[in-house]
Order: sequence, then C-alpha cells, then structure tokens
Amino acid sequence: MATIIPLEQPQRRNHTAALDNLAAVVGDDVAAVNQLIVQRMESRVAMIPRLAGHIIAAGGKRLRPILTLATAQMCGYRGERHRKLAASVEFIHTATLLHDDVVDDSALRRGGPSANALFGNEASVLVGDFLFSRAFELMVEDGSIDVLRVLSHASAIIAEGEVLQLITTNDSATSEQAYLEVVRAKTAELFAAACRVGAIVAARPASEEEALRTFGLNLGIAFQIVDDILDYSAEQARLGKTVGDDFREGKVTLPVILAIHRGNEAERAFWKRTLDDSDQRDGDFAHAQDLIRSHNALRDAIDRARHYGAIARDALGMFPDHPVKRALLDIVDFTIEREF
Repeated sequence: MATIIPLEQPQRRNHTAALDNLAAVVGDDVAAVNQLIVQRMESRVAMIPRLAGHIIAAGGKRLRPILTLATAQMCGYRGERHRKLAASVEFIHTATLLHDDVVDDSALRRGGPSANALFGNEASVLVGDFLFSRAFELMVEDGSIDVLRVLSHASAIIAEGEVLQLITTNDSATSEQAYLEVVRAKTAELFAAACRVGAIVAARPASEEEALRTFGLNLGIAFQIVDDILDYSAEQARLGKTVGDDFREGKVTLPVILAIHRGNEAERAFWKRTLDDSDQRDGDFAHAQDLIRSHNALRDAIDRARHYGAIARDALGMFPDHPVKRALLDIVDFTIEREF
C-alpha cells in the first residue's frame, strides 16, 4: 500500500529536480520549441503577441510539450518534426488557459495577473482562438494525418471537458465518476495526445503508441487531482494562483466529493449552501478546509492520484531502460508530490 504523505506537513524533497532533469535531457529541443513559439505567436495585430506573450512568458512547467519531445526521443526519433508538434501542444494548452481564466473569472495566473485581468475577457478569448489556429497550422505543416487526427481529437475532447465542468459546477451531488470524466477530458486527454505523438513521429508500433497514450492519460489524471487538492491545501504564494478559487467558483472536486459523502446532514447542508446556492460567507472557506481535513479527504485524494501514477509508471514497462524513460518515471513522482 502506498505511503501517504500528510499535506499539512509535506516532506521537503526536491521534486522540481525531476522536471529540471527531464527538460535538460531534451534541452536542445526545448530551446528550439521556445524559439518557435515566439515566432508563431507573432501577428501584425500588436495586441495578439502582447497578450499571448504575457501568458507564455509567465513561465509554467511546459510539461505537455516536454512530454512530446521526451517520448519522441525515447522512441528513437532523430528528426525535427516533434518540435513543431510540441509547439502545437503548447499552443493548445495556452489557448485553453486563456479561455479557462475567462470562464472562471480568474485574477491570477502563475502568481501574476491573468491575461483577462490585464487585457479584458474579449481579447483573451480571441487571442485564445488565434493560438488554437496557430496550433492547427503547425499540425498541417507536419503533414501527418495520424498526428492531425490525434491532436484535433484531443482539442475537441478538451472543449467537451470544459462544458462538462460547467454542468457539474454548483452541483454538490456530482459523483466521483462524473468528476473523473471532467478530469479525463479537460486535462488528461492533452497529456495523452502529447505523449502519443512522440510514438507517431518515430513510426513506432501501435502497442507502443497505446502504452504512451496510457502513460499520458493517467499522468494527466494524477496531475489534475493534485491540482484540485492544492486548491484546499497549498499556500497561495507557492501555488501561483488564488487558493480557494475552486470553492468560490462552486467547482465540485475530489476532496469535496469525498468530504460530502462522509459528512453528516448538517455538513451536506453547508456544501449545498456554499456550492449549489453560491451563498458564501466569511469563514466558509476555512470551514470547508476543516471539513475536508476532518474526513481525511486530502490524504485519500492523494492516494487516488498515486493509484493513477502507478498505472502511468506501469505503462512504460514495455520500453527498454533509457535516460528519458528514467526521467519520465521521476516525473510521475514530481506530479503527485509537487507543491505548485
């Protein structure tokens, strides 16, 4: 049984080194992708590169495009196609961030003002559309129908996930299964596609393509579960976004679902008032945190994330030992035990 690390007093291990190591393994490719991203977000309309540059320059882990670069290298690919496709993956992700922040009315993104807070909702939505278009241009330039099929399908699933999340928001009766459907679509599908593309460009057999899809999908599920845990457990300065946003927006995430199922009638009434009816008062978020902790919902949610992480690790078992494989296995630990 997995060892559960209490979130209230996390062990101070340098898990960020895992991401740094993976990025270093594909360092030349990462530099080329970053340059390509800057080139392709240029436009004769000055606001587009300004707004796109704001969110891209804000940093972030670049995990999804790095996964494309890393899986391609692990599969023995030695060309440059994966660079454009990694840039496409990052543009898809960035476009969804822009749209998410508008839908959620978020004021912060990665510790700084969100694009919509600085430039307005209309500009953010339209620049997000521009980045989606750039992503598809890069796919078409690659010329592979298989790549286009995988990434375009992922884009459609992501949009479905956003709509599913709207449906489950402000509904404390949301089941764990419904929550996972949102997570798979909204987050994990792009992880899966990013990894799958690495096998496609390397012309690897279907079994390896499926293994990388499984790796990415389960890594993405674990990643989102931890993100949702951090919204109730992390310090705002470390997380880089406003802690408690999910609660204030009425999002029903795994820690909440577990607390609701384990709570008494009075506690369920609290969740209905604060989430379903959006009737939130001073002290409600702190009380929500107390309820979640009292029912061990954070620890059990982490255990769920570790479950999906184990599936991701197992999916790489068919690949021979390789520095990139070892770095990808470390990324599973980073994803689950990160603090931001």
